[in-house]
Amino acid sequence: MNRPDGLPMFLKVDEAADLLRTSRKAVYAMIERQQLPGVTRIGKRILISANDLLRWLSDQRVAPSLKEIKR
Repeated sequence: MNRPDGLPMFLKVDEAADLLRTSRKAVYAMIERQQLPGVTRIGKRILISANDLLRWLSDQRVAPSLKEIKR
């Protein structure tokens, strides 16, 4: 089952890494540190809720750029 934007309801680690533009290793580290929301473990399989991950991304504060700091 997919969301209206084409993403599956639950992402595999590889898909989450692509969405976050990082490596699988980094995603596993974030999961281990409990930094990612919506993580579900089914046996050895890890799934990440696309809704929770996208909401978390939109809630993250962005560090100001150097240009914004100098203003």
